[in-house]
Amino acid sequence: MIEGYVARESVTAGERLALHVSTDAREFRVRFYRLGRSLEFIAESEVFPGVLKAPPPHPDGVAGSASPAVDWDFPAYHLDTSADWPPGIYLAHLVPGEAAHARSVPRLGDGDVEGFEREFFVLRPRRPGAHGRILYKKSTFTRHAYNRSDGADVQRAASLYDNPVYDGGGADGGRRGHRLSMRRPGGVIDLAYWDAPFIAWLERCGYAVEYCTDLDLHEDPGLLAPYDLLLSVGHDEYWSAAMREHTAAHLAAGGNVAFLSANTCWWRVHLTDGDTAFVSDTDHHVAGVFPHLPATDQWWAPPPRGVGEPENALTGVSFRNGGMWPSTEWPGDRPREGYRVQHADHWAYAGTGLRDGSDGGPVDALGAGTPLIGYECDGAAFAYDELGVARATGADGTPSSFLILGIHVLSPVHEDFHHPKWGHWNCVEREPGATGPRAATMGVHTVDGGGTVFTAGTTDWPVVCGREEDAGVVRVTRNVLDRLARRADRPSDPGPDRPSDPGPDRPSGPGPTAGP
Repeated sequence: MIEGYVARESVTAGERLALHVSTDAREFRVRFYRLGRSLEFIAESEVFPGVLKAPPPHPDGVAGSASPAVDWDFPAYHLDTSADWPPGIYLAHLVPGEAAHARSVPRLGDGDVEGFEREFFVLRPRRPGAHGRILYKKSTFTRHAYNRSDGADVQRAASLYDNPVYDGGGADGGRRGHRLSMRRPGGVIDLAYWDAPFIAWLERCGYAVEYCTDLDLHEDPGLLAPYDLLLSVGHDEYWSAAMREHTAAHLAAGGNVAFLSANTCWWRVHLTDGDTAFVSDTDHHVAGVFPHLPATDQWWAPPPRGVGEPENALTGVSFRNGGMWPSTEWPGDRPREGYRVQHADHWAYAGTGLRDGSDGGPVDALGAGTPLIGYECDGAAFAYDELGVARATGADGTPSSFLILGIHVLSPVHEDFHHPKWGHWNCVEREPGATGPRAATMGVHTVDGGGTVFTAGTTDWPVVCGREEDAGVVRVTRNVLDRLARRADRPSDPGPDRPSDPGPDRPSGPGPTAGP
């Protein structure tokens, strides 16, 4: 048995990575891979002595469950990264056992990203922006919220959704909410589903991309200055106030954002414990009951029932006007009709050949035949005009400049979400009735300062694009990246600090070293 987690999920190339590991093996080593066109082996560490550390018990005495609220305090091992390694998302594969056993463990392949005995981290460049002007934000806060801290042979069910821990106040200056440590093991799931296929596609297409985590965006007000385009990918549910402030400032300064994601910015989080944990007052059950309603860290709900800053003011869309599909096996089945095309003459549709019916012909659907819509999706309050074109009303906080490019009306929607026990959109604790028809919504808007926001309105956009399941989705993605990857005021010359070759540098130099 072996499991672990990183002390911090990002490190600058050439710096030391702190990896916390618990194992019943006498020794272990770590193999490093980089996610790119394929899963590329980079290096293998020296041998480390193994130490077994029991997980902390659940504070409420839940049988079989560990605590999701505290640092698991596994022994720390420090490994050097190389200054020559290219920026990217890296996978650390923990290999237990002595040399003969380790040699028998095959290297991971493209289909082996998901699993236990794995952890990932972001390697950031020594000179931000030198490799590329696109910054890919890995949604790490959301990853931690759903991480059950399970192992290969054990289910601990410890997360914000499984046996959460609620602090009624007093700690952290009286902060009330569900507490969650980011220093817990749990393996890799979301990285394999959303990120790996999309990152592979980005590199196949030659896009020069650098990477960051939610914590990087939270902590550094100047993080986005070297970049022209920020990417939010997949499931991006948990945001801090600082993340929103820094993103809004980026847009106001003429930078761009592409939300290739959904359920985006649904809950607010408050960083605690030296930024190794967070608190969020959500509506998740504790021992089968609500610890507190209303859940005051809902972004859109007006105070005192929430934050009062609708997420769609930033993204253009909201989960409360969208939906999801339940299933006994995630991510479940969902509609395959795609987005009904609107404004086919918009630059986002250039080269797709898709039609919107304005020429008297049929109306096409973007992504038809693929599971593009869902498994969770966001929408804007809308109404049809006299020509049958869906237009955002702005009644829910969506900017007046938001242009709906594609829409899929959700019918039926998962009915359980009308029930107050779920506390999501249209919950009777917050709204007396529905805000209108819900629809997955793709669109674009501009902000004061000149920045542009594109929103895909669905979690699985990067999956369909990355796997190249629909030519239209691929072309729209390229149009978005090609247009938004350079600010309007950025000179066309890449400049001395930006390589003209968009492909990644090849890794070189020594592998990780050092001891616990």
